[in-house]
Amino acid sequence: MVPQIEVDEQVFKRLQDQAVPFVDTPNDVLRRILGFSGPAAADESTTARRPGNLAKLVDAGLVKPGDRLTHVRKRSGTIYHAVVTADGWTQLPDGRTFLGPSPALRENVGSQIDGNKNWTHDASGKTLRQLLDALTTSS
Repeated sequence: MVPQIEVDEQVFKRLQDQAVPFVDTPNDVLRRILGFSGPAAADESTTARRPGNLAKLVDAGLVKPGDRLTHVRKRSGTIYHAVVTADGWTQLPDGRTFLGPSPALRENVGSQIDGNKNWTHDASGKTLRQLLDALTTSS
């Protein structure tokens, strides 16, 4: 059984303010504030999370867990990386995970950006969009 804690309204509001909407749980925010790297260990989780947006690529074998994604900003040349998790989430080098590739890329570049179009799968040299398109045309 996982221990539970109660927090007052003010603490909960602060956690919400620091959370990435639709991505972070209060535990994710606390882990980040406390300086823990990476996601919670499997035995620390009370429930399994739903499959991420890249799960269909993992299931089809087009992408393997741990495969690296790269984005290069055209003007500055800044390079960003992420990896695909076994359940199809996008994980940044600091351990934060995102349901889809776009929120992960937005977190890096600071503005809304299409992750499927702009992340390149290192192993294949294709964008996620190209891989997803190949998956739908082969079905």
